[in-house]
Amino acid sequence: MNTPAIPRTLRSTIEDHLALFPAVALLGPRQVGKTTLARAIVDASTETRTRLAEPGAPRPGLYLDLENPAHLQRLSDARGYLGSVRDRLVVLDEIHRVPEMFQVLRGVIDDRIREGEPAGHFLILGSASMDLMRQSGESLAGRIGYLALDPLDIREVPAEQSTSLWIRGGFPRSFLAPDDAASALWRRNFIRTYLERDIPMLGPRIPAETLRRFWTMLAHSQGGLWNASALARSLGVDGKTVMRYLDLLVDLLLARRLPPFHASVRKRLVKSPKVYLRDSGIVHTLLGLDDLDAVLGHPVAGTSWEGFVLETLVRAVPDGARASFYRTATGVEMDLVLELPGGTVWAIEVKRGLAVSPTRHLRIALGDIAPERAFVVYGGTERFPLQGGAEAIGLQEMVSLLYRCKAVA
Repeated sequence: MNTPAIPRTLRSTIEDHLALFPAVALLGPRQVGKTTLARAIVDASTETRTRLAEPGAPRPGLYLDLENPAHLQRLSDARGYLGSVRDRLVVLDEIHRVPEMFQVLRGVIDDRIREGEPAGHFLILGSASMDLMRQSGESLAGRIGYLALDPLDIREVPAEQSTSLWIRGGFPRSFLAPDDAASALWRRNFIRTYLERDIPMLGPRIPAETLRRFWTMLAHSQGGLWNASALARSLGVDGKTVMRYLDLLVDLLLARRLPPFHASVRKRLVKSPKVYLRDSGIVHTLLGLDDLDAVLGHPVAGTSWEGFVLETLVRAVPDGARASFYRTATGVEMDLVLELPGGTVWAIEVKRGLAVSPTRHLRIALGDIAPERAFVVYGGTERFPLQGGAEAIGLQEMVSLLYRCKAVA
């Protein structure tokens, strides 16, 4: 299925990083659009270099897929080959398949730095998590910048398609499918490919059916507190094993562990994290929900929307911000607490409907957390104050507000 390219908001940030670092690692799940974006940057740099044809123009690009045997053959003498294309921006796709390449890159980069070429040599693409890539790339410390490409979010699609984005999720081929049935078919095959091909290639030996059951259990409990013992009993494994399954999905950027916020209050607070599957479309497919009516008729609708909003907002926060949730043992809760750079705290509650009224639990939570600002993100678009100091705000405007903070930071 051919899909049109969607302009990604991260592109300018990648180009800025390439102007600062010898190498830039662009991470994200498979099929999220890393290759498409990297090729666009390669094509643009090549076109600009050809047009300007002068010293200092952006380097022309070269794309190498490390899953392609022909491309791997070129790298049989990697240092020699990369030395022969020193005037080009080289994209190395799926580099986590060849982790020894990081050591080679260190030598190549250091040679170029000594010769007065400090930035813009390599754009590295990987499907593993930032932590795993950092471990593999320790030899490039000080020479590499890290960025994550997430699925599409509401800034990258027309406002009137935000509901479709929630139902289908943000993987480009799923979102851009001609109809809901084609979108659901793509997501089913995406899940199957991860289970049967991608995860085994990354090393863990986990039966595909066991991991599918685990993935589906997480979808059923979207946004719930992590309960390793209950999941372990259901799967017939021990607690350490089920924790390893979760670590795997987190490392693959498919799940998010949201930690609890610890306020200085004399109340018993929950200590377990919440767990969300990061793409709402994957949640719906794991539960067999292929369209809006099916989702709205299922008990997961509320927590699916909550996860969709949370993921959208967490992507928009400034670098260095910390995201968490607040919950007491008595059930007083705040869906999202953001500790922004400088120590400012924002509290955010998520409601799917159009009616917004501050509840007693919301007022108690705000009293416990004492945030500088508080918001209820709801299904409407009008912004207005609520009793107790919070504001009702639509998702689009909340995202814009966070990005303005990001720009200032």
